[in-house]
Amino acid sequence: MTKTNKNTPDKSKKNLSNVYKISALVIIIIIALYFILINVGKSPKNINEEYMFRKDGELTFLDSTGKAAEKLDIQVAKDEFDRELGLMFRKSMEENQGMLFIFPDVQVRNFWMRNTEIPLDMIFISESSLIINIAKNTTPYSDASYASTGPAKYVLEVNGGFADRNDIKPGMKVEWTFTH
Repeated sequence: MTKTNKNTPDKSKKNLSNVYKISALVIIIIIALYFILINVGKSPKNINEEYMFRKDGELTFLDSTGKAAEKLDIQVAKDEFDRELGLMFRKSMEENQGMLFIFPDVQVRNFWMRNTEIPLDMIFISESSLIINIAKNTTPYSDASYASTGPAKYVLEVNGGFADRNDIKPGMKVEWTFTH
């Protein structure tokens, strides 16, 4: 007569259960690593890089005679992510810097200051590069809406008070060049 060990089937089931658990854990880790790796190029290596000024070009304000009145280094927000982020979370910006928002269409534009720490002048610009209107010294962190008074294709954000300090007015023309 052969003696049967009652623990053998239970031990085998337990081992099989552990194998399933380990396999599931390995699959979860592989999936997580996959998503991390495919997003590596989509976010900065150092989160602070995202909020630092990056010179993409230069913008010049032209007076009524077409003469250069003032010049700025600009960072360009030309895709949806950059336009949504804008200047949020920035602690400061140099006086000679601004962010130019380029939109794929022309319409009345509405901006707000949520998560924006510095007061800004928002300069709304037509498709023909004429300044339509300026929302001056906007309030940091505000959800108030600042709108163009007509259809705009571009919006330039500069430090609050910039327009007054440099005599920038509606009707002036702007032009820009890109450095890369």
